[in-house]
Amino acid sequence: MGAGHAHKLYLHGHSPVHALPPHCKLAAVFCFVLVVVSTPREAMWAFALYAVLLAAVARAGRVPYGHLLKRMLVEVPFVAFALLMPFVARGPYVEVQGMSLSSSGLWGAWNILAKGTLGVAASVLLASTTELRELLLGLQRLRLPPLLVQIASFMIRYGDVIADEMRRMRIARLSRGFSARGVRQWGVLAKSAGALFIRSYERGERVHLAMVSRGYTGTMPVIDDVNATRAQWTGAAALPLAALVVCLMGWAL
Repeated sequence: MGAGHAHKLYLHGHSPVHALPPHCKLAAVFCFVLVVVSTPREAMWAFALYAVLLAAVARAGRVPYGHLLKRMLVEVPFVAFALLMPFVARGPYVEVQGMSLSSSGLWGAWNILAKGTLGVAASVLLASTTELRELLLGLQRLRLPPLLVQIASFMIRYGDVIADEMRRMRIARLSRGFSARGVRQWGVLAKSAGALFIRSYERGERVHLAMVSRGYTGTMPVIDDVNATRAQWTGAAALPLAALVVCLMGWAL
């Protein structure tokens, strides 16, 4: 996978959550999300308990709550979509502060907000306590198709390279007095996008040739294969197992 590649989401630390093998944390988050999605939407108290469980994990991983909430802003578009559902859905209507809202739309909005927010929070916690390189190794350890792991690896590694190329092109345009103030400047931006695509394609060709010249045959070597102990699997399973108990109670009550 190459050298380590730290991301701005990752928070360096030495907590028990950081110490867990990446494939254990990936499996735990995946199972936790499945349990949350399987919970009946009417059991509102269950989602509050899920939030408490995630808060406990954040505390154990020494992830500041402010950092967690800030990174969760990525779900704002989904929140906007959910807020529209009571106005566009059909079915029985209820009066809420003088507005006629769809009952099924309200339940649908709550379902998306609650489950989506918990899923995003769990993902942010995973990214905050696990380096990107470790995540890729964890996916490899979980026997994800090697081609998908390689695609994710290259996407992460060269995404920042392309972003830097875009930044340099923007600086070059500004240094020449360019200012995108209207439709007339769209042609320049389109040419810049085309140039960026060509440069990225050519860079990919050079990288592929360099890899082939070094013996690449379609699979990446496993540089660091981490085995998990039974205690580590048990520690990672604490979150999804506790969530499963809450889910079962939500269906029973």
